[in-house]
Amino acid sequence: MLNLERLRTLDALARHGSVSGAADGLHVTTSAVSQQMAKLEREVGQRLLAKNGRGVRLTDAGRLLADHAARILSQVELAQSDIEAQRGEVVGEVRICAFPTAARGLFPAMLTSLRADHPDLTVRTRELEPEQGLRAVFRGDVDIAVVLDWSNKRLPVPGGLTKAELLDDAPDIAMPAGHPLADRDEVDLEDFADDPWVSWPEGEFCYDWLMFTLRSRGIEPRIAHLAGEHHTQLALIAAGFGVCVAPRLGRGPVPDGVRLVPVRQTMRRHVHAVWRTDADRRPSVRAAVAALCAAGEGVATDGG
Repeated sequence: MLNLERLRTLDALARHGSVSGAADGLHVTTSAVSQQMAKLEREVGQRLLAKNGRGVRLTDAGRLLADHAARILSQVELAQSDIEAQRGEVVGEVRICAFPTAARGLFPAMLTSLRADHPDLTVRTRELEPEQGLRAVFRGDVDIAVVLDWSNKRLPVPGGLTKAELLDDAPDIAMPAGHPLADRDEVDLEDFADDPWVSWPEGEFCYDWLMFTLRSRGIEPRIAHLAGEHHTQLALIAAGFGVCVAPRLGRGPVPDGVRLVPVRQTMRRHVHAVWRTDADRRPSVRAAVAALCAAGEGVATDGG
């Protein structure tokens, strides 16, 4: 009889490509992964892993069993969804991730609503950037991811995932209060062709969007500073070190010395909830998505 947890470990190894990656995904130690794999090899009587430089790779038998493990685990998830749906109760645990401003702007209202309406549901949240969140949902590491894309740069959603719109977020341009354009009612991106920019870190979806958008308008951006947190970006703007795109969702207090001006061209961040289609029948997932939608409506009602 194959042990389900060991199959889950093998599946994580196949998906992450390394022992350390599997350990991170399963929230266990690397030694625990190695021990589970050693036991699984003894159960099947074949080598499942082979050394590959400093790491490991799956053998032919390992890849074959990993394919079966993925299907078995998918069926287990379907069975759990059907049992939960048949019971009709919002119980158990639901795991949700979001990019930082969505976590700040949506999670408090969502958690408050779920605690009041479904006290027997345990909700676990974490911050992940959009592309990481999509991968986490696809792998089964989380149940729901709150992700974003832009009106001119969409985030591809893999097959097997379902998406719900939460809200549209209209960002502004943040600039020092003494900037020549600080008194404008609206600005164009082209107005900042010669300004230094404070941006998200390289490799993040929003950094790629900023580069793409500015270059599509004939601007070769001068990126002066990189910061993942919007509060850090705004602090740099207040000190006079450039301009940045400042989304409204989860913005919080704006430092003294910063002026926010809407962009004349339509720039919209589209915020979505994404979950595995085969988990759609779970009452806990449906309840969490509904609470996220309500939180998004509340943000939109309040003007972002």
